[in-house]
This record gives sequence, structure tokens and C-alpha cells, in this order.
Amino acid sequence: MRPPAFWVSPPDRPGWQARALGPLAALYAAATARRVRRPGTHPGVPVICAGNLVAGGAGKTPTVIALAARLARRGITAHAVSRGYGGALDGPVRADPARHTAADTGDEPLLLSAFLPVWVARDRLTGAQAAAAAGAQAILLDDGFQNPDPAKDLSLVVVDAGTGFGNGRVLPAGPLREPVSEGLKRADLVLAIGEAADQARFAATWGRGLPVPLVTGRLAPLATGMDWHGLRALAFAGIGRPEKFFASLRAAGADLVRVVPLDDHQPIGDALLARLEAEARAAGAQLVTTEKDAVRLLPAARERVLTFPVRLELDDWTVIDRALDRLFPSG
Repeated sequence: MRPPAFWVSPPDRPGWQARALGPLAALYAAATARRVRRPGTHPGVPVICAGNLVAGGAGKTPTVIALAARLARRGITAHAVSRGYGGALDGPVRADPARHTAADTGDEPLLLSAFLPVWVARDRLTGAQAAAAAGAQAILLDDGFQNPDPAKDLSLVVVDAGTGFGNGRVLPAGPLREPVSEGLKRADLVLAIGEAADQARFAATWGRGLPVPLVTGRLAPLATGMDWHGLRALAFAGIGRPEKFFASLRAAGADLVRVVPLDDHQPIGDALLARLEAEARAAGAQLVTTEKDAVRLLPAARERVLTFPVRLELDDWTVIDRALDRLFPSG
């Protein structure tokens, strides 16, 4: 489902809908506060959480991929733990693309499994314990910031710089899972992901007075040798903000004859794919999608759809590297 328009209104002009939903938002915030106050259990190896304060996508999965690579440079073997949103398995189970589909594990664990071992578990603590037992030297949580289990050693609040924290209100009055001021009390840093204009807007709206360091970065196309310039494409995406994907494709030089935004994590069934393929053929265009959407396609279908991969690039790793130095002093 698309978020309502009033969720992204300026914080100083939240709209009558947000104000009317204020009492329900207060109940939601109170429930979250009770949950996060519970003591957590530590799995015995350092736990790094890439979470967020808003419902929906913010760039957590690319952040986990980048952190895994950064840890690997230190000789640290990281495993990821995910709740497996959209999947049927309760776990803990290690995601295996040879055995599992997105219907089993969710799309994000399958995507992550190309980069590091991934454990799917409805109970994140049991997933972290399974990872530790399997030899993980570090555990990367893909989401789970509002869950006290497992206990965390380093927490990154990841935010889409283009939308920030929305109207600053808690669900259902806004996109927040908890008030910004409360959530950042448990955070070690904020990682804002977006292009320069979005970063400037985020800094002006939310950057003043942050109680933790602000780290900035962007999702950049991965150099694969593919020449996107002039490619006639029909692009589809079911991510938090599909328009970001479409803008990246255009910036790479693709000629987008049509764009199809899908809901985040939306299943891509045979009927939908057949319709997209028919439209692409009629327009003389190539189907293109994101890495996360591609793992929801059947293997045979993936051969007919181009994937546009992106990776997180940080402007400065210093703050995160110093935090990793504290967790892995000899790494």
C-alpha cells in the first residue's frame, strides 16, 4: 500500500488527518515504548542493527551489504538475521537460494544471501543465536531496531533523506514507529541516504540538534559493464520509493517508455509478469527491475528481465569505522 499523502507533509504542517489520529498515535507510541524497555538477551557476539524509525523502506538492506563488506575487510565473518517479511518460514533457518524462494524467506533474505550467510527467524534472538552457533563473528540485523532482542552493540538508524521522518508523527498519524526523540536515545548514529538535494533538505528539516552523529551516503549504480544509455526500458519496482529507482535508471541514460510502481514486497505473479512483458513487447522495450524485485521472480523469468544493481556509497566512513574499532579492537 502507498503511504497516505499527509504522512509526507512538512512536520510543522501535519494536516487535519494527522491531528485527528493523534490519540491512536499516542497509544501506538506507548506500546512501542513498553516493548523497547524490555531487557534484551545478548547472543555472545557483537550485534549491529541497521534499523529505522519509519514504516517501510529506507535503505536498510543496502546498508547491511555495505557493513558486511566493511567487516570482511577486517577479517570479520558476519551473518545477517532477518525476520523474513513476506515469507512463510518461522525459522531459524539459513536462507538458501537453491532451496528457498521469496515465498519461503521473503525477498530481502534471498537478496542478502548472495553476499553473506543469512538467517530467517520470526524470533530474531533465536536467529542470532543460530548465527553465533554457526560461527558468525558479527551479527547484522536487517531491521529490528524496535525489538529489544537480541541486545545490540551498535545501532544505525537508516533514513531516506528524501522523505526524512515524514510529518514527524507516529503511526497511524504518520510513518513513525516511535517518536524521533525517543528512538534516537537508543541510536549510535543516523545514516541518511539520498542525493545532494535530498541531503540538504533532510539536514535543514531534521539535522539540527541531532543527539547522534549524522552519516550521509547514496545508492550508486554498480559498475557491471552494462551500457544503459539509450536503452528503451519498461521499468517496474516494488520497493519503498520506486521513483528513486526510476530516477536512477534515467540518470544512467535509459529511455523509460513506461514505469510501473508496485507496492513494497508485492508478489510478482505469472499474470502480472505476462502483462508487463506484453506491454514491453508492444513498446519495443526491455523489462528492467531492482535486485530486490528480481529475487521474487521465478528463475526462468529472471533471464528475461534486466536487473539494475546499486550499492551504498558513504561520503565518510570515519564514524562507523571508529565504532567498529571499539567492537573489534584487533580486527
